[in-house]
Amino acid sequence: MTNAVRHLPLAVLVAGLAAITPAQAQNFSLLPNIFQQEEQQVLSYAPEDEVVQEEQVYEMPQHLKRQIVNYQTKEAPGTIVIDTANTYLYLVMGDGRAMRYGIGVGRDGFTWSGTQKIAEKKEWPDWRPPAEMISRQPYLPRFVAGGTHNPLGARALYLGNTQYRIHGTNVPRTIGQRVSSGCIRMTNDDVTDLYSRVNVGTKVVVLPANNAVRAERRDVPRVTQTVRLEGPSVIRASELY
Repeated sequence: MTNAVRHLPLAVLVAGLAAITPAQAQNFSLLPNIFQQEEQQVLSYAPEDEVVQEEQVYEMPQHLKRQIVNYQTKEAPGTIVIDTANTYLYLVMGDGRAMRYGIGVGRDGFTWSGTQKIAEKKEWPDWRPPAEMISRQPYLPRFVAGGTHNPLGARALYLGNTQYRIHGTNVPRTIGQRVSSGCIRMTNDDVTDLYSRVNVGTKVVVLPANNAVRAERRDVPRVTQTVRLEGPSVIRASELY
């Protein structure tokens, strides 16, 4: 028997398998589902920032939702005022009114106050944790590209030459909480709205954390370590992380 004849059944089998479609292959219980395995392998290499994890629906408390409110201040229209104690950000509109947003602020020991200006604006910014933050939390990544999984969210407003930012978040339930290392976080919808209303050079006034009693809880605010930032020459924000 020649080699060609001896290998004829194998050749027929290979040719038959090549003609089978993925849907037909799943009907053969004796054949491995090689088509499904290949499809799963391809999906596993999808870019992380293109894969959006579906979270449980979170209903923002009414007082933290974006809204126009009465607000008396000496600051000029267009100024941003951060009410750290009550976790609100006000965009002064004039005539005793302001757009109010709910925010997340620095946790105990990481609050600050002072006056800065927006130095830069970025859409879907990259994130590079500063060395001081990495020394405290060594498990953090050294770089996260902009996208839906980036902790800076959809927009970022950089304050002076500090490492503080007003930025979005992919965890909206942290709005109204004291959880950050000093940055001001907003929902992605709210930071996108604020981003469209302000420009580079906008004045940002950050009030002390112990400036007022929380309006909702009516209790005595916790005492936190506050640092006054009058400007870049006083202290760099990177020293606070």
